[in-house]
Amino acid sequence: MDLSSINPTLLVASLMVSATPILLAAIGEMVVEKSGVLNLGVEGMMITGAVIGFVVAINTGSPILGFVIAPLAGALVSLSFGILTQVFLSNQVATGLGLTLVGLGLSSLIGKPYEGMKTETLPKLDIPVLGDLPVVGQMLFSHDIMVYLSLLLVLAVWAFLKYTRLGLILRAVGESHESAHALGYKVIRVRLAAIMFGGACAGLGGAYLSLVRVPQWTEGMTAGSGWIALAIVVFASWRAGRVLVGAYLFGGITVLQLNLQAAGLTWGVQYLSMSPYLITILVLVLISSNRKKGSHNAPASLGQTFHATR
Repeated sequence: MDLSSINPTLLVASLMVSATPILLAAIGEMVVEKSGVLNLGVEGMMITGAVIGFVVAINTGSPILGFVIAPLAGALVSLSFGILTQVFLSNQVATGLGLTLVGLGLSSLIGKPYEGMKTETLPKLDIPVLGDLPVVGQMLFSHDIMVYLSLLLVLAVWAFLKYTRLGLILRAVGESHESAHALGYKVIRVRLAAIMFGGACAGLGGAYLSLVRVPQWTEGMTAGSGWIALAIVVFASWRAGRVLVGAYLFGGITVLQLNLQAAGLTWGVQYLSMSPYLITILVLVLISSNRKKGSHNAPASLGQTFHATR
């Protein structure tokens, strides 16, 4: 095994690219759960955004347009989940799982004619001065615009939830929807808006997979990224800064195991590769089995159905 073949600069740069789609999906899901809704359909929304963004980019020749349409598709798919759970009061867990299955099936149908095709990707931004810095420039300041937009989105969500009145209302709905309703806030409207925002972020993350990270369409290319995003939200205790750290840690593990394989390490790599998915399963089991005691700073009304006349 030759560890000297691993370039630390390229490793960190690849980490940021690998983490971006999961970060986008996780920060959107965090907002959804802050409103008191548990949407397990992140995987379905991501794969929908991936296929729609890719199809738009292929047919128009513009990956930017793909990034514009993909979040709209994700938001539209998530709206179906919102209507079923908030208006018709269906079970959130079952509906979220159904959304994932629908997204996977729909993407397979739409993407079948496009398998193996490649599309143009986003150009890297060469930030003046900063991009020319030795080591750090290539590591942090030579990425495409979506990497930086994802970081700005985390900052914006943090500021929104902490400092704005609308953010306070959203958190109030997630902590006690009955109290929020008694104060005159439109609980269902707030939750629908949060659900659509989460769907848009997941669609954007999916588009990043098919247009930048792997600029071609492959069936099932999300490969569990949506479930990882769900687990990261729990690990992060529903805090934006920790979501960022969690996404980058997972991205780091993914990139590291690929680099170790390239360096010639054959033993143990499979365990490193499978560990995030095993941890994801464990977290989801804990959520399902003991939602109150197994959570840390979880919104008090998370997963609970609201009805104004109850």
